[in-house]
Amino acid sequence: MILLQNILHKGSPAHILIDGGRIARISPTPIDVPDAEKVDCSGKAVIPGFVNMHTHAAMIMLRGIHEDLILYDWLNHIWKIEAKLDRDFIYWGTKLACLEMIKSGTTTFNDQYWHCPHACRAAMEMGLRPVISFIFLDSYNHELMMRQREACERLYRRTLDWEGDFRFAISIHSLYTVSEENILWAARFARERGLKIHLHLAETKMEYDDCLKAHHGLTPTEYFNSLGIWGPDVIAAHSLYLNPTDIRILGEHRVNCVHCINSNLKLSSGYRFRYNELRDAGANVCIGTDGAASSNNMDILEHMKNSAMLQKAWREDPRQMPLDQLFACATVNGARALDLDSGEIREGALADLSLVDIDNSYFLSPAPVEANLVYAAHSDVITDVMVAGKWVMRSRRVPGEEEILTEARKVLSQIR
Repeated sequence: MILLQNILHKGSPAHILIDGGRIARISPTPIDVPDAEKVDCSGKAVIPGFVNMHTHAAMIMLRGIHEDLILYDWLNHIWKIEAKLDRDFIYWGTKLACLEMIKSGTTTFNDQYWHCPHACRAAMEMGLRPVISFIFLDSYNHELMMRQREACERLYRRTLDWEGDFRFAISIHSLYTVSEENILWAARFARERGLKIHLHLAETKMEYDDCLKAHHGLTPTEYFNSLGIWGPDVIAAHSLYLNPTDIRILGEHRVNCVHCINSNLKLSSGYRFRYNELRDAGANVCIGTDGAASSNNMDILEHMKNSAMLQKAWREDPRQMPLDQLFACATVNGARALDLDSGEIREGALADLSLVDIDNSYFLSPAPVEANLVYAAHSDVITDVMVAGKWVMRSRRVPGEEEILTEARKVLSQIR
């Protein structure tokens, strides 16, 4: 048991007891538990752990190598490099991404990248909760299509024997990289086994327009709908180019739509994410950092700030994406998408949380901690992070970080 004493929770002093990986009790008065590890949290506030809903974690090793390119030119460069990547690259790259995510308060992440068993092992060794997926990307090649199906079945059987707190999912990269036959096969495979489906949706205007031409006037959202893909088990990254019918479809099927503002801005894919419309239609809106090769970091706080600022700017209304909804997108909405009992500081929830140092200039004003954290401070005020009741960072130190940096440099030197 761990007892967090004298901590600020929702603007008031509190004492929080962690037991069995969950928040057992929250009290405004001291809690007497003699056997608990007592942590004096004076000068700190508690927030839920962030849920990063769209990542290509190990891509952090490719950060900044191809700048100032539109998405498709950027992808052509990246895919050539990715063809050379091996399990060591993925393992150490994922550890590096986890290090960055831990230091910015993320406790769970939904990943889509290669050599996923090694990504999963890396994340669990770091103490994070990963969602890792087998990626379907066949480029309409029949032989590759069949090989991917066999590989997916083998990997799924292997995961049944894995231990640890992780989720296995199925990724359909996109409608322009996966054949219709494999889209249908992958979705059926996932649903027969209760797995989440993770895909890219309507990320660019070109994708939108090309889909209209290739599929008899259907938008990307309508095309996937015609195949019966949509449901509350689907996580749709980007979801940027949507018409009113698309929004209605995504809302009716309770799809989890992930806003990836930094990569969308940096690749000039677009910025008018339809947050209000998706929310009102019934979709579950979450936030993701995307891969750090395009975003260019895994700091979800920065992505939260940019998400809210852009909503306020392009709608010309400062009331848009208010603070409570912004925090929900980065915490409880992601947890809900993944069927996790977390994303909130409440009794009974998983003890996924971060401690924030509020004894500094950023938090001197009487504004809510959340406002100053998003709009004034930076992630280095997050001092301690806990996942399911276990510390993964204390006083800004993550176990093994020096080794991670050393090994990441070695692996990088081999692909240049």
